[in-house]
Amino acid sequence: MVRLHLRRNFCFLLMIVSCSSVGFAQDGARKIVRKVPVQYPLVLKMKGIGGTVRLKVFIKPDGSVRDTEVLGGSAILAESAQKSVSQWKFSPASSETTTEVSVVFDPAAKSEN
Repeated sequence: MVRLHLRRNFCFLLMIVSCSSVGFAQDGARKIVRKVPVQYPLVLKMKGIGGTVRLKVFIKPDGSVRDTEVLGGSAILAESAQKSVSQWKFSPASSETTTEVSVVFDPAAKSEN
């Protein structure tokens, strides 16, 4: 029972830290203007499959995402992460930039939808 409680607390803490890192994982100059929520594949969530996907994001001068590249993490969750992040909008800049973001899939977390 204590072990389960510790595991839940650890998962909650990990979720909080990871959510903040997604929001602030920027190169300093480009702020996220609009985030599209990540769609957690239901069958993976129900089976308890989770993980973190690290992406390199190529941002055009107008703030739209030109491309994403998977740097690491769960391959079966990468497509969902890329689909969401590719719809994000960043603040405009004078040239194209790149940044890295981490998208966390936690099967124990409550759904945002």
